[in-house]
Amino acid sequence: MKYYRLFILFIVIIASNAVKAQESSASAIWPVLGKNDTIRVAATNDNGYMIPWIGLDEVVINGKRIWHSAEEQAAYNRLRYNVLKVMPYALYAKRRYEKLESDLATVTEKKDQKKLVKECDNEIKNMFNTEIKELTITQGQILTKLIDRELGRTTYDIVKQTKGGFAAFSYQLVARVVGHNLKNTYDPVQERDIESIIVNSGYYQ
Repeated sequence: MKYYRLFILFIVIIASNAVKAQESSASAIWPVLGKNDTIRVAATNDNGYMIPWIGLDEVVINGKRIWHSAEEQAAYNRLRYNVLKVMPYALYAKRRYEKLESDLATVTEKKDQKKLVKECDNEIKNMFNTEIKELTITQGQILTKLIDRELGRTTYDIVKQTKGGFAAFSYQLVARVVGHNLKNTYDPVQERDIESIIVNSGYYQ
């Protein structure tokens, strides 16, 4: 009999807690609806008050740039043209190098790795012979910076990793002769104009 009474008491306690939970949920205070409140949104129970909320997309606000002279605006327009000219090459280099790293991770034989590197090298050379060689010195300098921006490593480091230190040194010597530097790095603070052009270009939308 004693255990029976304890069992009954246990059932009563559970039932009482369930009723209290229902009463607490039922007593939650909802905002008064207006005639235009027709949008279904999420809500959070904050100590009995139901607070409706809705997630919003990020909003980016850019100030209008004020030019101090016509020459300054012309220089920016030239920079914008050059950045948009070479940006596709930087993005191509990023995709191709990422593919190379992915392919190299799937093979273990040295000869297979060399074959993959050679294929990548030939693709880059073909692009250089048909398009990149037509770039101006300024555009080439911007391109080496953008490659560092996209890949997180300089063009010199990429050549050194894929073709060896001697090849990287040789390429750097040739590049310096024509006004390039394969060791150019990218600093978004120092290159704030380039960064602004890229962000507003639509490449990442």
